[in-house]
Amino acid sequence: MQIVHDIGELRRAVRAIGPVAFVPTMGNLHDGHLSLVRLARREARAVVVSIFVNRLQFLAGEDFERYPRTMERDRRMLEAEGVELLFAPDERVLYPAPQTYIVRPPSLGAELEGRFRPGFFEGVSTVVLKLFNCVQPSAAVFGKKDYQQLVIVRGMVGQFDIPVAIVAGETIREADGLAMSSRNGYLSAPERAEAPRLHRVLSAVSRGLPPAEGMRELAQAGWRPDYIEVRRRHDLELPRAGDTQLVALGAARLGGTRLIDNVEF
Repeated sequence: MQIVHDIGELRRAVRAIGPVAFVPTMGNLHDGHLSLVRLARREARAVVVSIFVNRLQFLAGEDFERYPRTMERDRRMLEAEGVELLFAPDERVLYPAPQTYIVRPPSLGAELEGRFRPGFFEGVSTVVLKLFNCVQPSAAVFGKKDYQQLVIVRGMVGQFDIPVAIVAGETIREADGLAMSSRNGYLSAPERAEAPRLHRVLSAVSRGLPPAEGMRELAQAGWRPDYIEVRRRHDLELPRAGDTQLVALGAARLGGTRLIDNVEF
């Protein structure tokens, strides 16, 4: 596996290996990320993975400084998957000057996650656009665990006519139903035992439990819920009469860790 740190070297490497599928990550990899790498392998003959902890998508007081940086472990995992190219830029490579040009998503970016993390999707959209320009992949893979991110990136690619096919990867779960996440490592042992409740509640909502009841159950179990909502899958608009392709989305804090999840139905 070739590891590159600057954009010029990256573009030369991509030209040498032909059309590539791309998996953007912030590192601290787990089996959920590796499932996206395997999905990318079906989309092109070579796979590029990026590891970059993007300051723009962290709010003041969030975990940018303590977000786990596990580069050597991540490198070994990607090599074992046969990844051809790892792009691991320093912050000064992607942001050599203050990023004053920002991608601002439509109103969806201020709903759900955006309501509780204002500016988050501006940071995500901006870095994804920059990474697409750097890597120039034919396809990019995003996990459904970050459902709103997937919908916003897909919309950005469509409206800007970016020639990248957006491929959705299924959420990978632990045996007890907890969605795999890099932030699960923040959970204490008792919190880890409690954490699958979020998925159970969202599954109940998908079967007809009112979202307010789901919020109440989480609160009674010691969580601090931000939201549970049912939206249309394809655009995350509120459902209308006759809509059948839906998703229940939720976010809540358990101790000091904020978890998100969703269940399609």
